[in-house]
Amino acid sequence: MSTKTERYAPWIALPVVAVLAFGLGGWLLGDGGAPQEVRHEHQPHASETIYTCSMHPQIRQDEPGQCPICGMDLIAVETAAREDGMAARVSLSERAKILARIRTVEAHRLGSQGVQRRLLGRVDYDETSLRTVTAWIGGRIERLHVSATGERVKRGQVIATLYSPEVYSSHQDLIQARQQLERLQDGATPSAGRAAEAALDAARDRLRLLGVPAGEVRTMERAVKPSERVRIRTPFGGTVIERLATQGSYVETGTGLYRVADLSTLWVQLDAYESDLSVLEAGQGVVLRVDALPGELFTGRVTFVDPVLDPQTRTARVRIEVKNRDRRLRPGMFVEANVKGDPAAESAGAAPLVVPATAPLFTGRRSVVYVELPDTDAPTYEARVVTLGARMGDLYPVLTGLTEGERIVVHGAFAIDADLQIQGGESMMNEPQPMQGHEH
Repeated sequence: MSTKTERYAPWIALPVVAVLAFGLGGWLLGDGGAPQEVRHEHQPHASETIYTCSMHPQIRQDEPGQCPICGMDLIAVETAAREDGMAARVSLSERAKILARIRTVEAHRLGSQGVQRRLLGRVDYDETSLRTVTAWIGGRIERLHVSATGERVKRGQVIATLYSPEVYSSHQDLIQARQQLERLQDGATPSAGRAAEAALDAARDRLRLLGVPAGEVRTMERAVKPSERVRIRTPFGGTVIERLATQGSYVETGTGLYRVADLSTLWVQLDAYESDLSVLEAGQGVVLRVDALPGELFTGRVTFVDPVLDPQTRTARVRIEVKNRDRRLRPGMFVEANVKGDPAAESAGAAPLVVPATAPLFTGRRSVVYVELPDTDAPTYEARVVTLGARMGDLYPVLTGLTEGERIVVHGAFAIDADLQIQGGESMMNEPQPMQGHEH
């Protein structure tokens, strides 16, 4: 019996195989008999497992393997995924939120009051008031009547006495011409009198050409004997900021003796960065605070904005003119200036959306802020790439990426970003990249 069964076993198996083949072929070919494409659709899940490197969290794969950078084994991370496969949200417990000291504020529009730009600088001399007192004749300095810098001088004040052989000779000619005219007044012919008067006028002119004031020429004309010394007067008043000559030295005509400045008006030289230049223009009012005078405010006006940037510091010089009648401001003092920007000019008529300067995280050209999502079971924060404008004091205008009223993290953003980096998500350091590995 067993022998007969073994003999017919192959013939029994053949119909079974044919039936299975016919059924499988019909399923594959379908009704039309043409092959049908087999599709495996990948449905996005609320969470999926990706593999990343603990040393290089920017590496993300959907299967285990080794890091292409350092060769370490990849570790599995289960994270809430977006459609591009990267995590963009972080959920914290209330305890973790308190420990991380997370603080948020609403993104708001600037409003009509503008924004204060804070600039630093120092007090300087008004260059238009700088003068140099020079020797109007050559000679040896017998005495300097102003011996120290910082002294105030008045216009016409004698500041130095010089010994000048040239003035001595011209003075002697003046005295002789006067005496000759006096001798010819009694019984002299008209032509001789006119010649004596002409000689006296020529002697006067010679002294005036040497720089002797007209008043001193009249005084010298009445002298009995010529003087060997001449007094140098300052033609303008101010404060001596530099002494250029020393007593006993020889000077030539035009040699500088003192530098004098009028301190009743001063300049404040501010250094403005490129981002501050958009709100600075000539004629703008500025409020100044000086470290040496706490509690006092000074007002000035912008008179000049340098059109060229310093290539080393990337700043432009801004000049402020300040009145200093009481002489409380002194050149060299450090100054903090608050310049009120015009929001209409900054945003072409629309009040800009602004966030505190502590909110964005910067890496290269990317700026990331963390937005607190409403209506969530646990505090949840989402990384958002934004486009920022030029900094305005303690604020940044947001051009794209945020809407008014959204709450953004202003303190503790680094803690949130670190958590997202560990997950391999779209953090400050990790940009969205295509997933490595098999494509579904």
